[in-house]
Amino acid sequence: MTEPFSLNKNQLLLQRWENHIPGLRAGFTTRTGGTSEPPFHSNNMGLHVNDSPDAVIANREELAEQLGFPLSSWVAAEQTHEDQIVKVTAPLAGSGARSFEDTIKRTDGFYTKEKNLLLTLAFADCVPIYFLNEEKGLIGVAHAGWQGTVKNISGKMVKLWEEMEGVHPGTVFAAIGPSIDKCCYVVDEKVITALEEVLPNHKPYEELSPNQYALQLKEANLHLLINEGVPPENILVSDYCTSCEEELFFSHRRDQGKTGRMISFIGQK
Repeated sequence: MTEPFSLNKNQLLLQRWENHIPGLRAGFTTRTGGTSEPPFHSNNMGLHVNDSPDAVIANREELAEQLGFPLSSWVAAEQTHEDQIVKVTAPLAGSGARSFEDTIKRTDGFYTKEKNLLLTLAFADCVPIYFLNEEKGLIGVAHAGWQGTVKNISGKMVKLWEEMEGVHPGTVFAAIGPSIDKCCYVVDEKVITALEEVLPNHKPYEELSPNQYALQLKEANLHLLINEGVPPENILVSDYCTSCEEELFFSHRRDQGKTGRMISFIGQK
């Protein structure tokens, strides 16, 4: 399946999941709306990019009101391009919501079964991956740039749920959100060599010239999820390229590092 996301004001909502599960809110913000000034214009959600903290908090508060999840229920991560996943419980509520200093450190993935917590991660080209298991009431989200991808953070979430929560991989649903596509993402052989170690039987890239490869990170994570036993029919994949869609998304690569951040979010009332 492709393109499960649809535009709704400042958000890209996973409407299929939301319509099916009462109380679920899941989506991906866009750069439109908000109060941030250039180069972060205008709906920047990142507290770590040298934007005005007051502007970022105002942007977050607007989203919090739309979703019905106050900032005191948000959880945010430091995001260091590693593969640590934290199971979130109520005492962590509010971590990183108003200050980058109190984000959950060295973490790039969250999951929870508790209600009234909003799991959030920041993005500007990397791949947001959402997870759902109805039987156990589990939700999760992960941040996968090329480093998180070759460390198989998406597959690790599925393994954690299987080993720690008793979830069969065949009952996991996943969604791969907007990220940079191979049309705009050229990497070197170092990245491809690392990727081949975790995905020896798939080549989600095209060689353009010696030491230059166009890499499709969404496709790589799709195969990593399938390799862990998630049925292909349970995985939704967005067609959006964050670099191409300049009006909708911030892009670290396109904007040469001077840009804002979107956030992925998922929570249950």
